[in-house]
Amino acid sequence: MKTICLYFEIHQNIHLKRYRFFEIGTDHYYYDDYESERAITETAERSYIPALKTLLQMTETYGKKFKMAFSLSGCAIEQLEMYAPQVIELLQELNNKGNVEFLAEPYSHGLASLSENGEASFRAEIEHNMKRIKELFGQKPKVFRNSCLIYSDEIGARIADMGFKGVMTEGAKHILGWKSPHFVYSCAANPKLKVLMRDYKLSDDISLRFNDSSWNEYPLFASTWADWVAALPQEEQIVNIFMELCAFGVYQPLSSNILEFMKALPACCAERGIEFATPSEIISKVPAVGPIEVAYPISWVDEERDASCWLGNVMQREAFDKLYSVAERVTICQDQRIKKDWDYLQASNNFRFMSTKPQSYGAYRGIYDSPYDAFTNYMNIVGDFINRVNNIFPSEVDNEEYNALLTTIRNQGDEIEVKDKEIERLSARIKKLSAQAPAEEKPAKKAAAPKKEAKPAAPKAEKKPVAPKADKKPAKKAADKPAK
Repeated sequence: MKTICLYFEIHQNIHLKRYRFFEIGTDHYYYDDYESERAITETAERSYIPALKTLLQMTETYGKKFKMAFSLSGCAIEQLEMYAPQVIELLQELNNKGNVEFLAEPYSHGLASLSENGEASFRAEIEHNMKRIKELFGQKPKVFRNSCLIYSDEIGARIADMGFKGVMTEGAKHILGWKSPHFVYSCAANPKLKVLMRDYKLSDDISLRFNDSSWNEYPLFASTWADWVAALPQEEQIVNIFMELCAFGVYQPLSSNILEFMKALPACCAERGIEFATPSEIISKVPAVGPIEVAYPISWVDEERDASCWLGNVMQREAFDKLYSVAERVTICQDQRIKKDWDYLQASNNFRFMSTKPQSYGAYRGIYDSPYDAFTNYMNIVGDFINRVNNIFPSEVDNEEYNALLTTIRNQGDEIEVKDKEIERLSARIKKLSAQAPAEEKPAKKAAAPKKEAKPAAPKAEKKPVAPKADKKPAKKAADKPAK
């Protein structure tokens, strides 16, 4: 039976403000709070809230037959909690229905996985994101998706070492070749990790082309789209549909009836014998057909499906190398303000604004007039940030010393984690043994208690028959009177 794996990404960039060269060293706050609030509020009202309400209605209508997955960056979580908490509440309602799986991703939605110095930071970001997902939704993610679906064999090996069962990435043409994205593959560097690859055509038909009147398939109906899935070769069973949630309401206006299309989709798929499943369900049930080799990083961005939109020119690489030159020092830093700025400065959007690729012209650039303007502003901020890091960890100290310290801290953390688990195990065992103790012991202890009270009672009873004091006193008086 053909199965659709439906996944939505939720991420919002935290906007940087205009930061001049002369502000370096005097102003350590880098953000345009007004623009960040405006952007997240507008997106929530136009897209997230109506889309999530529709998905909630679909789960109530179709029950367990309709399933989906979400991935939230830490930056998005922070902004939603601050400016649009109703979005979090709707996600929690969906989670309570039991139809939703939450995935792990880097907290900052950044590019640490592409940096030689960012390995420790990459791991820390994932753990931070997983912790927030656990706090909000009670789920421990088993499947990972990197920022913008960035993936390579090396990244896959790191993910597998962290205990993930699967990873999601782009079904890039230059990687698949004659192969189809409609199978489950395994990581070439670690076969234990399964790889789900996005069908970019069927995904983009909904998220990008749905309202395009020049498209030869316009208007697109749910029945037509379901026919395309049903017409796939019999052996191609897994159809991965990944998109940003803001495709509903931002990329495709609600006036295009995109949400009505979604409402009709489960019924049309059911009529054709097509079901929905979460990534974990697919990974646990469907065996991998073989490894997929990805020597160089791929992504779901632009026609090239690589990392060139973030690291394709000299400015981007200079900014990237400058930021991650202090990655190891920030990882061991305990200053929470430094940690927070590190999360926000890593966001992939900051590097996308510097892109000079033809596809980037006409794209949203925020406050910037050009890629060079974005580069200048970002480097001013990074310059101040690095100065603050160097004030805590002087640049004269070699990175190898910090690496040794980082290794020591990591080992100590692992030891503490092992000991905590051992304490939990022993506590559970003690509790279990206490519960299994014989019930006869309790009455025995109670019976022994009166014996202690009986000991002082015996002497009191013996004192009563002793000659009364009243007899002695008269006798003395009688003896004294004749003597006088």
